[in-house]
Amino acid sequence: MAKKPASEKTSGKVASAAAKVMKDPKASKEAKSAAASALTQKGSDEKTSAKVATSAAKVLRSKTATAAEKTVAASALTQKPKGKAAAAPAKKAPAKKAPAKKKK
Repeated sequence: MAKKPASEKTSGKVASAAAKVMKDPKASKEAKSAAASALTQKGSDEKTSAKVATSAAKVLRSKTATAAEKTVAASALTQKPKGKAAAAPAKKAPAKKAPAKKKK
């Protein structure tokens, strides 16, 4: 099985597609969000936020998104941290106290 790189980075091809999306006045807000994220990650170890990942998922489901928009969205999703451990820590519920034992 192939080893996964330690950190994903935006390729030159994806960065070019992202620049094209950013210049496109018809590109959706979601597509531009994914493109901005991909460009930010070019040459850095930044990760895609949950908000941008949601936008990228919408682009991938869109029937009207261009190939460049879908390429950028897929790249942004690839660079999202995996699993719950990578997400923001969940708030813990307050601990319940055990009922006091009755003395005889």
